[in-house]
Amino acid sequence: MSRQIDLTTGSITGKLIQLSMPIMGVSFVQTAYNLIDMIWIGKAGSAALAAVGTAGFFTWLAEAFYMLPRLGASIRVAQSVGQKDYKKTKQYITSALQMTVVLAFLYGLTLLAFNKPLIEFFELGDESINQMARTYLMTIGAGMLFYFSGPVFTGIFTGLGDSKTPFIVNSIGLIINIVLDPILIFGLGSFEGLGVLGAALATVSAQVVVTILFISIVLKRKLEYLSINILKKPKWKLIKDMTILGLPGAIQSAIYTIISMVIGRIVANWGPVPIAAQKVGSQIEAISWMTAGGFSTAISTYVGQNYGAKQYKRIEKGIRVTLLLAIGVGAFAMLLLILVPESLMHIFVSEIDTIEVGKQYLQILGYSQIFMCVEITMIGAFSGLGRTYLPNTIVILFTALRIPMALFLSSQLALNGVWWSISISSIIKGLVLVLMYVTLRKASRLFKDRTE
Repeated sequence: MSRQIDLTTGSITGKLIQLSMPIMGVSFVQTAYNLIDMIWIGKAGSAALAAVGTAGFFTWLAEAFYMLPRLGASIRVAQSVGQKDYKKTKQYITSALQMTVVLAFLYGLTLLAFNKPLIEFFELGDESINQMARTYLMTIGAGMLFYFSGPVFTGIFTGLGDSKTPFIVNSIGLIINIVLDPILIFGLGSFEGLGVLGAALATVSAQVVVTILFISIVLKRKLEYLSINILKKPKWKLIKDMTILGLPGAIQSAIYTIISMVIGRIVANWGPVPIAAQKVGSQIEAISWMTAGGFSTAISTYVGQNYGAKQYKRIEKGIRVTLLLAIGVGAFAMLLLILVPESLMHIFVSEIDTIEVGKQYLQILGYSQIFMCVEITMIGAFSGLGRTYLPNTIVILFTALRIPMALFLSSQLALNGVWWSISISSIIKGLVLVLMYVTLRKASRLFKDRTE
């Protein structure tokens, strides 16, 4: 099994770092996609940023749908590899890809058919911004199959214990995006730039290449469990199993995005400048939560393999090591966002008003970074055990509290009250998830077999 890592033996810290570094690399690459877009779109002004930020809520919502095959496959592939049941591994991979094609088609069609009312929900009050947002949304919607397939292939390879391949493939996609962004947004020579449309086309083009590369690698390796035919009759039992596993994470992601849309609607009361500032600020903050997402994916795979092999002591030690790493990342992000927020905003925008709002956003969110990293890491640990419902229920509950908190705090602190509602909820979620893990572990209820 070339490039795969057996996580059930050997040094715990070494294996976790060996697995997690490429995963974090993939996370940074995915973050860099958006950061590069923000840098170039920011040069086109706050209106363009507001348009992309608004449409971006619906590309973010796409995560809820590809989470079903990605999370379900990642967990079951890791567990079947730990059990050395490669026939089952192949079946789960095939089923995950079948799910991906169907879900991508349905979601992309929805974006194309309802782009106008979806954008008008935010009541931006500027028809030119609305039109740019609709253009971006329709372009991404047309390429939704490729938007789905990259993350799902990444989840499958990671579940196999191969995190290097997704890193390399996604890095190539990033390079293509970096090259195409300025050309398609602003033009080159006699070619006139396409603005927001160019940014969307650059992203879709990069994702097409990523998908083609993943398919080529699957065909080239000629391993039995990668000999996949998605046209085979679906195994509904496996699809149901992965759906059940992935559903809590998908629901959490969907509700999280919908809540963020409502928060975005509240923010829109202060005009397009805060929308642009939040879009840039959230991409800067994404460096920490995407890194934590890398830890989350790594610990999920690690726990999954060791759970399949019934190596429970290794699971406990692995979770402790990963939590310490996540806390370190959160502490670094906290210092960065609190101490130099203005310098970070200057990288992306030049408008003074946008920079000032973004500075306040970053400073307030900075206080929650450690807790946010802990929250994301703990979700991965529970996912590897196949226990996805309880932690995701907790996350959904406290994320939903952002709306009443935002309404109340904004009446007292204006726009900063909205930012504080986000930060406070992240602090609570991190604390509650750690407490839940410690309580279940002490009660000896954490490692009961749930794979049957």
